[in-house]
Amino acid sequence: MELAEKLHLQAPQHYPDANHKPEMAIALTSFQGLCGFRPVEEIVTFLTKVPEFQFLIGDNATTQLKQSLSQNSQAMASALQSCFSHLMKNEKKVVVEQLNLLVKRITQQVAAGNNVEDICGELLLQLHQQYPGDIGCFAIYFLNLLNLKPGEAMFLEANVPHAYLKGDCVECMACSDNTVRAGLTPKFIDVPTLCDMLSYTPSPSKDRLFTPTRSQEDPYLSLYDPPVPDFTVMKIEVPGSVTEYKVLAVDSASILLMVQGTVTASTPTAQAVIPLQRGGVLFIGANESVSLKLTVPEDLLLFRACCLL
Repeated sequence: MELAEKLHLQAPQHYPDANHKPEMAIALTSFQGLCGFRPVEEIVTFLTKVPEFQFLIGDNATTQLKQSLSQNSQAMASALQSCFSHLMKNEKKVVVEQLNLLVKRITQQVAAGNNVEDICGELLLQLHQQYPGDIGCFAIYFLNLLNLKPGEAMFLEANVPHAYLKGDCVECMACSDNTVRAGLTPKFIDVPTLCDMLSYTPSPSKDRLFTPTRSQEDPYLSLYDPPVPDFTVMKIEVPGSVTEYKVLAVDSASILLMVQGTVTASTPTAQAVIPLQRGGVLFIGANESVSLKLTVPEDLLLFRACCLL
């Protein structure tokens, strides 16, 4: 929160909000993203197997990271920050040269029928095709790669590096338009701020998955309730055999998003019924319930964002 306030004061044109920005992404389709720093052991392995990556990090920072494996978490975080900062602050020309060398090498290995999975070869080629010469292509060797199935989620605390690579998701976040970018984007990039602000706590990819809980009161509802007070997301799956479903009241205002199905919505205070279908959005006032009547006998999929006060 303090960092958001500082950035807003220093550069309001780029950081229009003074609020922090935790986020959650819930997969609607097969979904791929990068989230949080990998365990240091994995990064060290990539430094050994990918000489172009090691070249951009440099010998001193690489040695420091390897030595941190036998040190405490603070030393490990410091070494990780040093490595990431060295990568991100390379000159564009040097990055392009090393990336082109890596792309050429992987392309030749793929053509020869070799498996390049151990260096994320296929992903590297995909990202380079989308963002040629972009420093963010090397981020795959620092950050956890998550492959989510529909309904699976990842939660991103404030200051956790991440990127959405492929697929559709429902995203919910705190009330902030701030984004500090450094790669894989055509938008404003702020490398110094990013390197200074990130959380350099390594963790395995499984720790980034967020598991919902099933409601005890509603058999059709799953609750994604992250450890922040800013938001909670509810996933509602109603079979088409049910003709009417009641969205229960909560203490805060909420937003209901229709992903699948066709209904009419009514509330005790509404003057008329409201038709909703795929892509429809309904604002629900605090302490207000909504009755949904299925107009087509097909399964419903809805997401509701609110604050559980």
